[in-house]
Amino acid sequence: MVDDLEQAIRDNAAGPARVAGDAGTVEQHPLSEQIAADKFLAAKEAVKSPSRGLRFNKLVPPGSA
Repeated sequence: MVDDLEQAIRDNAAGPARVAGDAGTVEQHPLSEQIAADKFLAAKEAVKSPSRGLRFNKLVPPGSA
């Protein structure tokens, strides 16, 4: 799904923002909204991972007792 969204953003950025024809007019979401949606979905996927991007380590300097 993420690859499909990235490809859709690329396609929408390459195409026109508004199209008018005999059947009517079509307008896409602004690119800023598409990028915000991509960031939201990426953050939602990151929350599902077990580490959630945080790792806690205990640092012990050498030579200390």
